[in-house]
Amino acid sequence: MSSLVQTLTASGGPESPGFLNDLVKQLWPNLAVAVADTIKQSVEPMLDSMLPSPLDTLRFVKIDLGHVPVHLDKVDVHSTENGGIKLDLDLSWDGACDIELDGKMTPKIGVEHVKLYGRLSVLLCPLTNVLPCVGALQIAFINKPSLKMTYTDAAGIASLGVIDKALRKVIIDIISSMAVLPNRFLVKLDAANDWFKTYQHPLGVLRLTVESGSNLGEDAGETKNLLKRLVHDVPDCFATVNLSAEPEWRTKTVKNSRHPEWRETHNFLVTDHEQAIELDVKDEDTASDDDIGIATATVKQLLLAGGRQELRLVHKGEETAGRLAVSAEFYRFVPDPASLSGSEPEAVLGLLSVLVAAVRGLKGRREELKPSVRVDWGEQTFRTAIKTDAPGTDIENPSFDQAFQVPLKAGMVNGAPPVKLTLMNAEHETGSVEVPLDEVLRAPSLRLEKVFGIGNGVTLSAGIWLRGVKLAE
Repeated sequence: MSSLVQTLTASGGPESPGFLNDLVKQLWPNLAVAVADTIKQSVEPMLDSMLPSPLDTLRFVKIDLGHVPVHLDKVDVHSTENGGIKLDLDLSWDGACDIELDGKMTPKIGVEHVKLYGRLSVLLCPLTNVLPCVGALQIAFINKPSLKMTYTDAAGIASLGVIDKALRKVIIDIISSMAVLPNRFLVKLDAANDWFKTYQHPLGVLRLTVESGSNLGEDAGETKNLLKRLVHDVPDCFATVNLSAEPEWRTKTVKNSRHPEWRETHNFLVTDHEQAIELDVKDEDTASDDDIGIATATVKQLLLAGGRQELRLVHKGEETAGRLAVSAEFYRFVPDPASLSGSEPEAVLGLLSVLVAAVRGLKGRREELKPSVRVDWGEQTFRTAIKTDAPGTDIENPSFDQAFQVPLKAGMVNGAPPVKLTLMNAEHETGSVEVPLDEVLRAPSLRLEKVFGIGNGVTLSAGIWLRGVKLAE
């Protein structure tokens, strides 16, 4: 196994994106229609639950992405641990478009220009000996992309700022749920593609410690509450930490200190070393928390700096006198259960992954089949998307190709309950199988991949993987 520095600095070398941009330019008329259809089918249903009232009634009346294609740049090529190819590249779109949304008790909203920027990770795997020699394509932004929109008749829309903020937030949240790491958008190039060979396991765990801050809130422009400045109020500081689409984590609040000491550690799953760590420091207040500053670094930058950095805080685009000291250790995931018997109470000692590939042999009227698979392990419950009959869909033999992870902490494996896989039709259970973890621990490389019979001639193809951790050096 290569050293941590070798892994972080490995690169196939930058490649010219010229041919890719030529290809995208030729494909853009078709891509624009396909993306518009995806937005209508996948994004619109989410507006209901994600937008505040009355914006939750908004629906797309028109989606025309215009003639300007997306632009690709800074392509880097890597190999993956599962024998695939990984392309990292910048995606930018500065396009005139014609998008209209309308809803109840809201004005019609038109979008005439969109600016979108982010760095993509494109996985080509598994590689096969049958044309097109790639089983599947997986696309994801490494970090949340930036988005700006220009509206038609902006002057005539009251509360445009509120609407813009809400729309941009929900769009970024939807993109994150579908295609910001660790989430990936899967495109099958081979109908018989093997999900177990396609799935890319997380790289490891970053144990990040927010150590301390210094000179917090000393800049006159950093605190929005002028009265607090005049009475020389000392901030009550806390920090929130975000790593791509991982759940946000928050430190405790340190009262009355411009130089707080936190010394708090949290474990984050890492899918790509270029994932950004965003630390947002705030002054806790009863009415609303005041912004002090934001610091950012990537996992790669922090580890190449020896695992410790003092980051400068930025507020409203300007550097401040504030500093934030952070440190980290990186633990690789390895097919070795030794770490799972550890006793550190809050540390992530391993990972349980459940891969749901496909169900075969469903019976019944096609329009009444609404299959999904529920995964239960102890108090953890997950569920795949519910499939329905549609043109081009084999609803009697549906593929799910979804993976679910449970970070493992001390005491979670010994005496653990079995993993239960349940086939659902809408909200009704139609069959299940229980898999003891001991069976997974006996499997080669701690990977159990089987076709399970769940009754009435129906089978479920699923995999259960266990991983321990090892400090990367």
